[in-house]
Amino acid sequence: MSTLDSILEEINKANSIVILTHENPDGDAVGTALSLYNALKQYGKSPDVIIPEYSKVFEFLPGTSEIKKESDVEKYDLAISVDCSDIKMLNGFSKYFENAKMRIVIDHHSTNTMFGDINFVNPDSPACSQVMLVILKHFDIEITKEIGECILTGIITDTGGFKYSSVTSETFEFTSWLLSIGINVSEIYRKVLQIKTRPNFELHRIAMNRMEFLEDGKIAYTYITKADEEDTKAQNGDHEGIVEIGRDIEGVEVSIFVREVEKGCKVSMRSNDDVNVSDICLIFGGGGHPKAAGVTMQGTIEQVKEKLLYQVKAILK
Repeated sequence: MSTLDSILEEINKANSIVILTHENPDGDAVGTALSLYNALKQYGKSPDVIIPEYSKVFEFLPGTSEIKKESDVEKYDLAISVDCSDIKMLNGFSKYFENAKMRIVIDHHSTNTMFGDINFVNPDSPACSQVMLVILKHFDIEITKEIGECILTGIITDTGGFKYSSVTSETFEFTSWLLSIGINVSEIYRKVLQIKTRPNFELHRIAMNRMEFLEDGKIAYTYITKADEEDTKAQNGDHEGIVEIGRDIEGVEVSIFVREVEKGCKVSMRSNDDVNVSDICLIFGGGGHPKAAGVTMQGTIEQVKEKLLYQVKAILK
């Protein structure tokens, strides 16, 4: 029996199912979770999808109104984690995963720790939602317009609008097929990548004004504080995209964005060619992809900056 057949068997057996993803979920995490949620409902199941916080950018996706912040179910028959490389990153609600009778991991991060009873991980896929499309097709579940919108949101988000080197020919084949069943690619692209909230715009401006260029312009570094977010009335997700500013500047190899939070700092890192930022984040307990990774670190903004620069400079020399 293949891994996918085993997953379908567990879905068939389960009376209660919960879908989980990583903290501070991006479009791929939310899109993958909701594509699975909508597919399982169509399949005849009644799953819960638990995402405590997510950006309102994704509120247009089918199923967001049914997302739960938490659940009173003590033990699910089946827990499915999507787009999450480590149980520690399960948005503060890893208990639902740990307590479940059966645990399944679906992911595309090369740093995945294989923390499920069944793991289906494809690090060659540029987005977890692309992995989910393959899975649902294997299950012979019809990809409706609602499911397709969720999947395409994940693909567009994690490929930066098809501009990252992780994009495969299969990505365009899938996108072409989604277009053929009525998915409005340009509209989803606009909603996910182009439209900015006012707080998001203000945070971008603050971060740009603070940006430093180090190591002969090979490192771009910037940050925002809790006070910045309070002053701009920022909500969850309004910091998205700031780390990309530095990477898009000529000569920059590594872009670092640090965001102050209640218990330390959240770090986003991006690279262009030679630096594996996932390896750097792994040192501090995070992870991700070679050219896009993140980590939560203890300490002040200056302390975190010093630790990160030490590691990046060592690689650039």
